[in-house]
Amino acid sequence: MTDNLKADELTAMIRRVFEPRAEDTALAVLVDLPDEALPDNPDWARRRSIAAGWVRELAAARDVHGLDIDLVVYRNVRANNADLPATAWLCEPDELPATADELDPRAARDFGEILDAHRLLLAPTELSATAPLKMLSPRRDTRGATMPGFSPAMIPALRLDYTEINRRVHLLKDLLDRAVSADLRFTVDGADRYDLHLDLRHRTAHASGGLLPEPGTAGNLPSGEAYIVPYEGEIDGDPTATRGILPVQLGDEVVLFEIEDNVAKRVISHGPVSDREASLLAAEPARGNIAELGLGVLSAFGLEPIGEVLLDEKLGLHVALGRSEHFGGQVGPRQFSTPDAVIHQDHVYLPKIQPRVSAAAVDLLFEGGEVLELMRNDDYVIGF
Repeated sequence: MTDNLKADELTAMIRRVFEPRAEDTALAVLVDLPDEALPDNPDWARRRSIAAGWVRELAAARDVHGLDIDLVVYRNVRANNADLPATAWLCEPDELPATADELDPRAARDFGEILDAHRLLLAPTELSATAPLKMLSPRRDTRGATMPGFSPAMIPALRLDYTEINRRVHLLKDLLDRAVSADLRFTVDGADRYDLHLDLRHRTAHASGGLLPEPGTAGNLPSGEAYIVPYEGEIDGDPTATRGILPVQLGDEVVLFEIEDNVAKRVISHGPVSDREASLLAAEPARGNIAELGLGVLSAFGLEPIGEVLLDEKLGLHVALGRSEHFGGQVGPRQFSTPDAVIHQDHVYLPKIQPRVSAAAVDLLFEGGEVLELMRNDDYVIGF
């Protein structure tokens, strides 16, 4: 079965991902709701139905896993990785409202209190809650598996061998920890070449292997990536060396972002999409921050892109722009004009996602001048 998970599979997933402890007595399934500002869509509606089904399945199997299960709903926050709202609602799975406008304000609960009462979290949301939960989890002693854009097409990824995935992810994390920089070479339409140098000093990489056994942590599920925030130049007298050109295919158009001091300062390509991106950068300069170099591994396990970044970024190389402080960087909500403007946007370099752009080469550079050829033509050339 690929269209949903039953109680036994959900229980096995929770045990594998969280390794629940005696003090872990409750799990919340978090769901964001559409409203007039951000209307519903069929995928979102189906995701909420799936989440309600998980709550029903898990609640019926309480004698097996020993956890109280609650469905928690909240008004959507308008943008991926924007901070969560102050209030949320406990909801029966058979009484899930169609929109946030149907919620009774008198029944609202403090979101922080809800998190305190549920040490384990699953978040199959429309808009990513990864950044805020990464910031909140250490303070609330929770563990959050974030699943933005989750769809039935991702269910096969939940059944993979995460012991092997975790091993590969940690190998890549160790390489990123040792590296002082990365050189990326892109080609567009097989001809035009663009280079991007990423300064990786003063940073520690992260391993997201789909396992969250330690309290105070949050990460994506499905997962399978190592990632690092390039150095953003926050140390006095030590500027970042990140610079170059980042090509991103958006629709049919390739947008060329010119990077200086780890920030996309301007768009040097021309066209309607390029003009739109230039306007967005001018209005919100923090959107241009190089927030992440990510290395996914799931392509090797036979998975294909499905059009949802939650899974697609775990397949191979990706570079993100925007918010970074949830990964250990310096750019967060305070650098954006409003909470609604906060964004962390991943761009995944795979032929089926960006057919006009190829990651022709990715090299890691280490102290002493050692160079490791990591990727060629969108694929790894190191031995796992």
